[in-house]
Amino acid sequence: MTTWRKSSHSDAHGNDCVEVADLAGAIGIRDSKNPDRPHLSLTTDAFASLVKRVKHNRLNG
Repeated sequence: MTTWRKSSHSDAHGNDCVEVADLAGAIGIRDSKNPDRPHLSLTTDAFASLVKRVKHNRLNG
């Protein structure tokens, strides 16, 4: 069974909630408001790169 957990940076009001999960060799990302919808699956390296880019506000280049 996959255990999803809400990001500590998600909106406190529940409006912008992202959940992550450890998958077999990957990291899953999904919208907590739509848990039955498909999720995004990234390698651990790609996830680390995404987090770094988000933290440095570098998503557009």
